[in-house]
Amino acid sequence: MLMLEVKDLGWWYWLVTAGLLTYGVLVDPLGLLLAVGLTVINLLHFAVRADHLTAFPVQVRFFYLLLLLIALPEPMQWLFWIPMIGTWAQVLVGYCTMARLVSLLPWNRREPLTWRLVWRRFLSAPVRGSVAD
Repeated sequence: MLMLEVKDLGWWYWLVTAGLLTYGVLVDPLGLLLAVGLTVINLLHFAVRADHLTAFPVQVRFFYLLLLLIALPEPMQWLFWIPMIGTWAQVLVGYCTMARLVSLLPWNRREPLTWRLVWRRFLSAPVRGSVAD
């Protein structure tokens, strides 16, 4: 089921980022640099809006940016397929793999890390709001 959050500014950041990643992967690598630049703006914007830098949306954007930076060197650019597909999943159906990964970090969970917890986090249906709740 589609989960288009057109009234949410964060959704628009992700939509444009997905478009830039797609352009960068399929047409011109300049799109990859533009996606990184937009992600920096996205991160800064949400960091300024947040009560603290450890707010979950800020963490998600930080680790997303880290993934893009790891993929930036030319021999690693094949990795851009991963955030490209994942960002389209976020935009279209609200499934954010990065948020689910970040939710498993020790400071974001209240229970021990188990296979059952990982299974629940990754196979649960997309939610509006934070998967960390």
